Amino acid sequence: MALTDSNVLKLAPDAGTPVYRSAPHNIEAEQSLLGAILVNNDAFYRVSDFLEPKHFFEPIHQTIFETAGSLIRMGKVATPVTLKTFLPADTDLGGMTVGQYLARLAAEATTIINAQDYGRTVYDMSLRRDLIRIGEDMVNVAFDAPVDFAPRAQIEDAERQLYELAESGRYDGGFQRFSQALTTAVDMAAKAFQRDGSLSGIATGLRDLDSKMGGLQASDLIIVAGRPGMGKTSLATNIAYNIAKAHRAEVQADGTMKTVNGGIVGFFSCEMSGEQLATRILAEQTSIASSMIRRGGISEADFEKIRDYSIELQSLPLYVDETGGLSISQLTARARRLKRQRGLDLIVIDYIQLLQGSGKRSDNRVQEVTEITTGLKALAKELNVPIIALSQLSRQVENRDDKRPQLADLRESGSIEQDADVVIFVYREEYYLANKEPRIGTPEYEKWQLDMSLVHGKAEIIIGKQRHGPTGTVEVQFEGQFTRFSDLAQDGNLPTGGY
Repeated sequence: MALTDSNVLKLAPDAGTPVYRSAPHNIEAEQSLLGAILVNNDAFYRVSDFLEPKHFFEPIHQTIFETAGSLIRMGKVATPVTLKTFLPADTDLGGMTVGQYLARLAAEATTIINAQDYGRTVYDMSLRRDLIRIGEDMVNVAFDAPVDFAPRAQIEDAERQLYELAESGRYDGGFQRFSQALTTAVDMAAKAFQRDGSLSGIATGLRDLDSKMGGLQASDLIIVAGRPGMGKTSLATNIAYNIAKAHRAEVQADGTMKTVNGGIVGFFSCEMSGEQLATRILAEQTSIASSMIRRGGISEADFEKIRDYSIELQSLPLYVDETGGLSISQLTARARRLKRQRGLDLIVIDYIQLLQGSGKRSDNRVQEVTEITTGLKALAKELNVPIIALSQLSRQVENRDDKRPQLADLRESGSIEQDADVVIFVYREEYYLANKEPRIGTPEYEKWQLDMSLVHGKAEIIIGKQRHGPTGTVEVQFEGQFTRFSDLAQDGNLPTGGY
């Protein structure tokens, strides 16, 4: 049987054969942009702050953009005539020489008004190609991964690459008019006026501390340090709870939620479990000692109180990560994920010395802590949220008569002190006095009792460093059995009623 046009066998694509797809690109946009630059070099400055040669799909376009940019930055003119001497003359461009191709680009250029739009199109196509590359890398690495390469490490690496791509995929940035900066400053003042306590930052819930710091400022790294038993974890837990409880958000015009008071809190508890953290918050709120809650030494009325508060606390925007031994890169990836999925206004880390550097276990702990604090400060700026990071103090505090901590007492202090925007020390005289109890009946015992009565239930929050505010000491009340910090009653503002 002879084959005719009507019954020629047509090859249909096999269902199992992938259809060839070229990478996303827009040659016309690339040509239009380059033509606009060649006609009027001012077009280059409309795209140079976000567009790079690597964003072009065609290799010859990459070369033309890079060479034109070099000439323009040197104060020379980039035209088809000046440019062709710097490009390989033997390049064949669809039957045209380089000189002819450049002349064609300039001749067909319309106007530089659309240069920025063309640049954004070229950039967006490049982003899509990067997404494809990351996806292909994920597939290939997952197939061919060596035995010692953990899948979690690949997930973190992919997250990092995607986040970097998301952060770099912006056209904003660069210089702004002072009037724009002024508008931002006035907006911040308006928000402070509306926010609880009229603060520019997030209110901690401790009145005197807020008035000294103006609240927790976005992108600040705040170090809370103290010796064991001083209550630094309790302070961080109290602040985290107060901020989460005060959280209020409003729907914006674009449909997204924006925090207007309080905040969504991410708590990295490297030392305590989530259950221990929850017990502390329950004890603080119910005024039932955490030791009683743990031992079950509570009445039915107390249990009802705990149950009622636990129902109320379930809706708190407080997220706890209790993973121990986190590396700084893991913590960064998890914080980014929380911000993307739930929102994030404050990060709390308990505590720095339990974090690890991103590399292998380093013998030089000072270098490792430097990497951690630098990473935390960079994360605070990147996510534009305050980070409260707890830190231990060295034992040299115990060797002094006055055991109030100083900046030099910070463990591996160089980097912590340098990278922190605020350093806060928690100090309780009562803790040290209680360990010096003399024998009952001696004259020393009476003096000790008097001293104890003066410091009982009090704590000092010492602001040792603050980039944009005063240093000094704030006195607060501390109830150890409930792990609760609160405002100290001021003279003339004592609670009414008899005792």
